[in-house]
Amino acid sequence: MDISIVIPLLNEDESLNELHDWIATIMQSNRYSYELLFIDDGSTDDSWKVIASLSEKNPNVKGIRFQKNYGKSQALNAGFKEVTGDVVITMDADLQDSPDEIPELYNLIKNEDFDLVSGWKKKRFDSKIRKNIPSKLFNAAARKTSGLKLHDFNCGLKAYKNEVVKNIDVNGEMHRYIPVLAKNAGFNKITEKVVAHQARKYGVTKFGMERFINGFLDLITIWFLSKFGKRPMHLFGLLGTLTFFIGFCFALSIGIDKLFFNPTGRLITERPTFYLAIVAMIIGTQLFLAGFLGELILRSKSDTKRYAISDKINN
Repeated sequence: MDISIVIPLLNEDESLNELHDWIATIMQSNRYSYELLFIDDGSTDDSWKVIASLSEKNPNVKGIRFQKNYGKSQALNAGFKEVTGDVVITMDADLQDSPDEIPELYNLIKNEDFDLVSGWKKKRFDSKIRKNIPSKLFNAAARKTSGLKLHDFNCGLKAYKNEVVKNIDVNGEMHRYIPVLAKNAGFNKITEKVVAHQARKYGVTKFGMERFINGFLDLITIWFLSKFGKRPMHLFGLLGTLTFFIGFCFALSIGIDKLFFNPTGRLITERPTFYLAIVAMIIGTQLFLAGFLGELILRSKSDTKRYAISDKINN
């Protein structure tokens, strides 16, 4: 199969028919073999009924329905497990991503051998105050932290080699950082392509300002996981040992001073440096134990179920 298209959605029943027809036209005109996989992330409108109707008309349409809303990352994770196409393309269901971009994205992956191509919505139709400015700040921080020179990490329109999506684990709210996850998994041929951004035609956005706060917190998380996720003792053990050593040096200097240089002076417990030494050694011990416990958890953890699927179509 040439292309798998994965579309996570939440309450987008108004746009699904138009999106399907647009994609189907592109697929037919380019003679691609394809599958179109909709992941209904707990919609409360008629989205699932529309997907079921589309699947009856077009056997290439498939669907996964979540029991409730689990988030975009879980939806993508479920979709990535199902896809079979050589090239996997993700896009949003709100018609703000243009299916006309699909042939060029496919060509960049299939013929120019990129592992991942990330869309860059250079010209946007969103609110500058609520979306554009926070997005620029967020992307600048992501570039600095990850080392990837991408302008738009959060663009939903991306293309991947099949082996990329099969070797990354998208969880929490890490869908923003799929290029970083791919890089950490050893896929280094990552580029970006300027793509068209369409003004929203139906409904309202599902994301508020809080997504940028969560995005920055996730950025810290993914930086930590990429550096120390498989070796927490390297961070906590080092910090703990260093902090304990500093506290021990303070305590030793106080003891030597009391025993040999100023035996008739103030009691040790009357000196502020004594308490600093005690606190430093306690914190150092706790940090070391945190690293040790992290190593134990890492080696004994089992995969946990992150979402529940209530229904499937053509899968």
